[in-house]
Amino acid sequence: MKINILAFAAHPDDVELCCAGTLIVHQMRGFTTGIIDLTQGEMGTRGTAEQRLQEAKRAGEIMKVSVRENLGFADSFFTNDTEHQLKIVQKIREFQPDIVLTNALYDRHPDHGRAATMVEEACFKAGLKKVETLDAEGNPQKAWRPKKTYFCVQSVSLTPDFLVDISDAQELKMEAVRAYKSQFFDPNSQEPQTYISKPEFMQMIEARALEYGHRIGVKYAEGFMTKQSLGVKDLYHLM
Repeated sequence: MKINILAFAAHPDDVELCCAGTLIVHQMRGFTTGIIDLTQGEMGTRGTAEQRLQEAKRAGEIMKVSVRENLGFADSFFTNDTEHQLKIVQKIREFQPDIVLTNALYDRHPDHGRAATMVEEACFKAGLKKVETLDAEGNPQKAWRPKKTYFCVQSVSLTPDFLVDISDAQELKMEAVRAYKSQFFDPNSQEPQTYISKPEFMQMIEARALEYGHRIGVKYAEGFMTKQSLGVKDLYHLM
């Protein structure tokens, strides 16, 4: 299956919080989208890995992604090494994305920056013919390198290089976020309070989308960073 835009993220709910709107608006326009979660979020204070997997499944249905898989890396303890990179390379070659979205290069949770670097390196190595990988049936995979890799803005308020209008998708984005009932604010929950379970956290997510939208003259937007130069074919493609 060819996936136009594939998002890799350290934990289930990372994609929902930082780039779900972008995936949704592109899906609305006919592009195929997918998500590869690297871990099951099993080290999270609230809920269980099993709950997170079910919540991720529901969120993926809301976003109408064509594929959502979990690589089962060790939450909080995965390393950026050959073994982990090759598993990501396999997925890049399997789905042949044109664009890869991934975690913030720097963020409050150390998994985010580590995942971003690992995915970035895997995107490059997936294009090397001499890096050998096999598909699920044991057949050699062909080299494939995404055209672009973009990094999300997450908890830390980094300065985005560009903003994507998600006004048509904000409502569905927040519905996908709320699918993670075990993680976010619930006045009836008996679980310990965490950084993301406070009501102020959800208000911040909404406020950031509003602020980014205001910057480009729309209602809601999401921000991304890139290490590559951005170019346009003509000035009329700039908002």
